[in-house]
Amino acid sequence: MGKKAPPAYPLHPVLLVDDELHTLASFDIALRSHGITNTIRCQDSREVAGILRNQPVEIILLDLMMPHVSGHDILKDVSQCFPELPVIIVTGVNEVETAVHSIQQGAFDYVLKPVEIERLLPSIRRALEIRQLRRENSRLASSFFEKDPARPEVFSRIVTGNDTMKALFRYCEAIAEGRQPVLITGETGVGKESIARAIHNLSGRPGEYVAVNVAGLDDQIFADTLFGHARGAFTGADRSRSGLVKKAAGGSLFLDEIGDLSEASQVKLLRFLEEREYYPLGSDQVHHSDARVIVATHRDLEQQHKKGLFRTDLFYRLRTHRIQVPPLRERKDDLPALLDFFLAQAAAEFKKQKPRCPDALLPLLTGYDFPGNVRELRALAFDAMSHHRGATLSMAFFHKEIGATCPPENSPAPLAKVLSQKSWAAGLDRLPTLKDADQELIAEALRRSSNNQRAAALLLGITPQALNQRLKRQP
Repeated sequence: MGKKAPPAYPLHPVLLVDDELHTLASFDIALRSHGITNTIRCQDSREVAGILRNQPVEIILLDLMMPHVSGHDILKDVSQCFPELPVIIVTGVNEVETAVHSIQQGAFDYVLKPVEIERLLPSIRRALEIRQLRRENSRLASSFFEKDPARPEVFSRIVTGNDTMKALFRYCEAIAEGRQPVLITGETGVGKESIARAIHNLSGRPGEYVAVNVAGLDDQIFADTLFGHARGAFTGADRSRSGLVKKAAGGSLFLDEIGDLSEASQVKLLRFLEEREYYPLGSDQVHHSDARVIVATHRDLEQQHKKGLFRTDLFYRLRTHRIQVPPLRERKDDLPALLDFFLAQAAAEFKKQKPRCPDALLPLLTGYDFPGNVRELRALAFDAMSHHRGATLSMAFFHKEIGATCPPENSPAPLAKVLSQKSWAAGLDRLPTLKDADQELIAEALRRSSNNQRAAALLLGITPQALNQRLKRQP
């Protein structure tokens, strides 16, 4: 079975309009050699209106001096009927007045013939980027009032009911189809790669999702890993090898721990992002790639670039789309579902019956900050299952693992201990009313459980239903 051809780029075609056949052919060949493969040639300007009516077009490259319908008339009609469609004038008319008039009419750019592809390509790429960003902004605006993602199945492996995470999912949906790089930041263990994979799955790109951790790679290994090498490029290179950029053609390339990249490697990555081209080690033949680059780091790249440790130009190139994944301590309402999910996974792996959780377990976990985030909770659940015997999980294991690290003010144990001591009330000059004490205890329990009513009810020793009724009675 032959290898599947990469998808045409861009999604909608670039319309080339010129009455000279050889000019159309040279434009088309030049664009295709630089990765812009979806084009339509139009030699008769009378056909432009019909093409625009019958199919969406990404941008137009338009000559001015043509028989039948002039480029000026076409530009005027496009500006009125398709104001979002960029038109790049490509003409031999070297007159300032004509150029100014074209820009005033709505032209995106004005390029003189004979055309140098190095002058035309940046203009085309800017127009394509603006088109994509406008589409993404439109999708974001349409999803602003939506609470849940449109395609929740894509995020099924990310266990959450948290509103912040759902908003993050909707943002992923809005930017997924674009080609601009995505920067995913967040502490270690929050699930950055899961977000990257979801973006790839949402994109509809037919190519592979390829992931690599770039931390600790020196410049040569980084270049070899991404761009490959030619035969004889270095000692031991007895055959040529393709890099991961080629493997990710038509798909997504995920670079983890981008904050640890050396300065020399940062330069290579920046060139690839800006030009969409690269050279394998030891080769002078340029290669092009349409791989979508997604990067992640636990470091603060803004501080890194301010300190001169990360290139400013690369930083701003990467942060076209930025996703900040919240730590687990900021989404503790997800603890019950996450714990249940990981215990089920662990039970299946160890071929054990899924155990019951003791009532005191969730309050204990709620009072812990989880510096290792979701990854730490998963490891804790699996470790607990490996030691588990009987129908109910042992609290002794969890007290041993995290109990000593819980701050006294966050642990549920001191609350029960304090309430059982006579000195708690004896130290008060004036006793609160039962109503005031009830409200204060409920407020404190909700604070300690990050507003998780189930966890707060466990802290107070009542059922979630009873807590709900008390909250309804409060003024």
